[in-house]
Amino acid sequence: MAFDLSAQVEAYCRKNVLLTPGDKIVVGVSGGPDSLCLLHVLKQLCRILHLAPPTVAHLNHQLRYPDSDHEAQFVQAIAAQWQLPFFVAALPVTDLAEQRKLSIEETARQVRYAFLAEVAQKVQANRIAVGHNADDQAETVLMHFLRGSGLTGLRGMLPKIAMAELSHDLPEPVDFAASPAIILIRPLLDTPRRDIEAYCQMHNLKPRYDASNQDTAYFRNRLRYELLPYLQQYNPNIRQLLCRTAKSVASDVALIEHQVDQTWPSIISDRTKNRIDFQRAVWLELPVALKRATLRRAIQQIRGNLLNISFEHIDNVIEILEKGRTGAEIMLPTGLLVRLDYQTIAIGFEQEVTALRKVEEPQLLVNQPLAIQVPGTVHLPSTDWHLHSEMLSLKPSLWQRIKQASRWEAFVDAAKVAEPLMLRSRQPGDRFYPLGSGHRKKVKNFMIDTKIPEADRSRIPLLTSGETIVWLCGYRLDERFKVTAETERMIHFTFYPY
Repeated sequence: MAFDLSAQVEAYCRKNVLLTPGDKIVVGVSGGPDSLCLLHVLKQLCRILHLAPPTVAHLNHQLRYPDSDHEAQFVQAIAAQWQLPFFVAALPVTDLAEQRKLSIEETARQVRYAFLAEVAQKVQANRIAVGHNADDQAETVLMHFLRGSGLTGLRGMLPKIAMAELSHDLPEPVDFAASPAIILIRPLLDTPRRDIEAYCQMHNLKPRYDASNQDTAYFRNRLRYELLPYLQQYNPNIRQLLCRTAKSVASDVALIEHQVDQTWPSIISDRTKNRIDFQRAVWLELPVALKRATLRRAIQQIRGNLLNISFEHIDNVIEILEKGRTGAEIMLPTGLLVRLDYQTIAIGFEQEVTALRKVEEPQLLVNQPLAIQVPGTVHLPSTDWHLHSEMLSLKPSLWQRIKQASRWEAFVDAAKVAEPLMLRSRQPGDRFYPLGSGHRKKVKNFMIDTKIPEADRSRIPLLTSGETIVWLCGYRLDERFKVTAETERMIHFTFYPY
């Protein structure tokens, strides 16, 4: 009940270790019911816990002149009346949103956290308290669900989180290395909005009400005033259900993150600031949950955030990587590229990942045919690759191996091959019968249809028997040379890096 709110918040803080001896707190206060209630409760808790009085911080978003100015003056007056330190700043959020091509809501969040972090550093505080409540939590979980979020989104907001984890989202990254570990805390996260409003009435607090919170042009407000009331017709406890879901998912995410911490060193092959390489074989053996989690962590570390990365994005990447087609590439929002190479999975910004193709894939960099001996090995000049060939008798036990051949290996019916065997670049007018197509096709058209970049086409090796193409290496075997039930002996071709 509202009468017990202070005790409830104190118990919540103790349970989640939101406040500890020696903490210094900055409270983000907009002037609305949530933040005013929070400030009032924390002022009392600081006395009980023998902490310094909280510092009040207010950011004027300049969105509703003159109301925004009046709210700033109101919060300043409250801080003066309660004899609390006060900091204020004003920023043109609308202009900043246009510059950054973000929504006003997201921009306001970014600049608000940056301001609060700046104030915390100025006063050497190690805690920043904000007034998110249980209804906010329910709305957040539902919003993330509708946007296709994974588990991290469905856990909603956490009772506490290191500001350093949010700093990558800020317009100007904050240097936390020279400051205490600043923690963002949400003491009211388990408190319904109705209890907060009752508390304000009981203690004669007269909060300011932001008219934009009623504007259903904003997605969150539509959830609050349209969708959630509608869902209540099906389950009157929908808000409580969403909050319980958040708590349950948060504990599951914590377990998965612990597993990722243990797995992470074993899957990393190489990394730079803008790229992380996984060891292909190790990553492919992970359970699906860890595949999702490691991909999200890699994206988070490279890009700084997971904005616009949905559950569908991650699962699409997993599906393509599991198919095992070496050279496959998947584009993600904001210029990220995932590429499956012979031994690694590269994740990073497109320019840095595509630069790896020259190293990771077999290429003919000289316009001169190479003679192939069977059995034998030939080196591809100016690269780290060679082509190995061996003669095998077809046995039933080999069929599974043939079916699971990787992109850079081929099994060919030896009886259908004639000398000379050569490795060469494509030539004008080249044609072949792509395996499975049943008809003849120009190599040029096949490359266009397969979306092979034009700059790469002349470097792709072609294996030929006399004048006939046997294998467009890395892409498709010729139908006429495939292994069948009548095959007695076959040639196994494999590209290997040195």
